Amino acid sequence: MNHHRLVALALAALLAGCGIPTEDTARRVQPPRGPFQSSAPADTAEPAGPAVETLCLVRDNRIIPVVRRVDRPPTADDHLKDLLAGPTEAERDTGLTSALAGAVNAAGTTVTGMQAQVAVEAPDEAAGRSDEVLAFGQIVCTLTSRDDVTTVAFLRDGRPLGVPRADGSLSEQPLVRADYAPLIAPR
Repeated sequence: MNHHRLVALALAALLAGCGIPTEDTARRVQPPRGPFQSSAPADTAEPAGPAVETLCLVRDNRIIPVVRRVDRPPTADDHLKDLLAGPTEAERDTGLTSALAGAVNAAGTTVTGMQAQVAVEAPDEAAGRSDEVLAFGQIVCTLTSRDDVTTVAFLRDGRPLGVPRADGSLSEQPLVRADYAPLIAPR
C-alpha cells in the first residue's frame, strides 16, 4: 500500500510541474490574432452547402485560396463563372478582391483529359488594368484546385494565347499551379 501512495505522490508532483497554472475562477481568453482558419461557420448570409469550391482571390497582390461551401460540386465552367463573379460581400469585408475585372475577359472553359481550356476574348481597351499576372494566376490556381484539372491552357479564337507567368515570362503552353507559386499565399 505504501508503494501505491508513493506512486500517487510522484504522479501528483509530475502533473503539478506541467507548467499550466491553476486558477480558482474561470476567465475569458481572447483568440489569437492571425490568418487562422475557423471550422465554425461565420455568421453571414453565405450558403453552407455540402460541397466545397476553392476560388483564388487577391489580397495585397497575393493570390489567396478561399474555400466556399456550395450546394453541389460545380462544373469547371461554373467554377470559372463563380471566380469571374468576384468575392462575396463577406469576402470583400476581409480585404479580398479580384484582378480579373478588366484584365482578363474569360468566356468559358471546357475540360479535356486533365486540362482545362479557357477561352479568352480580346480585352476591353478601356479597362486599363495591368495586373494580368495576378488575373491569369487566379484562374490557374482556381481551376487546378479541382480534382479533374492539373493544367490550364488559354485560347483566343481557338489558338494558344501567350499569358504571363509569375516570373514575367509569356507562355503559350498549358500552365500549372507552380507557374504562379511565388504569388500564392500558403494556406
